[in-house]
Amino acid sequence: MRNARFFGGVELPEIKERDFNGKLFVLEGPDGSGRSTQIQLLQSWLEARGFAVKTMGIKRSNLASSELDRAKQGNILTRTTLSLFYATDFFDQLINEIVPALRAGFTVIADRYIYTLMARDLVRGGDPQWVRNMYSPALVPDAVFYFRISGRKLVERNFEKNGCLDYWESGMDLALSRDMFDSFIKYQRMLQSEFTQMSDQYKFQIVNANRQVEAIQMDLRKAIDELLNH
Repeated sequence: MRNARFFGGVELPEIKERDFNGKLFVLEGPDGSGRSTQIQLLQSWLEARGFAVKTMGIKRSNLASSELDRAKQGNILTRTTLSLFYATDFFDQLINEIVPALRAGFTVIADRYIYTLMARDLVRGGDPQWVRNMYSPALVPDAVFYFRISGRKLVERNFEKNGCLDYWESGMDLALSRDMFDSFIKYQRMLQSEFTQMSDQYKFQIVNANRQVEAIQMDLRKAIDELLNH
């Protein structure tokens, strides 16, 4: 059992009891870095060992996910509106899904967390203090694994998966370049710079995501196994 810690020391009024039996692990990294594949493998591995597992991720709340998808389709969201939309999605999941699962003793694996949302806000000119304050009531994870991968490999994987690059994941709203490929590379480098700074501040465990799936999975299992037995 652990006593919950909050990112900025601000407690949510909905969280009355701070003692949780479960653990929260976060996998961060860009689209195409292999997070989803690794989470599926981790879930199967943990469940085979008798652990109850709950997964969550960005844009999955019952309250805001579908509306956020529709709003993004028009490519007309302001940066502040986009930021608040994602924050609403996150905190709805935190209160209604993550916290209850941790109380019940689940191992929660998050497919990205507040760090992605913060990085996106910061590269779009968000005030660092405002961004940090907005996510100050978020729970501090037991571990954060950041998948670092080259921009060129990300392009290859996104084309293999989707056949194209995404407007928002390419940072086209920032007018970095008229060419989506160039914009994608520049935007991902900007995000990686933010993550590099955060990795030192928040003690991320860096994962070389350019490697084979099996090698990455073995490293994750070893790290998580140590934390579960701590």
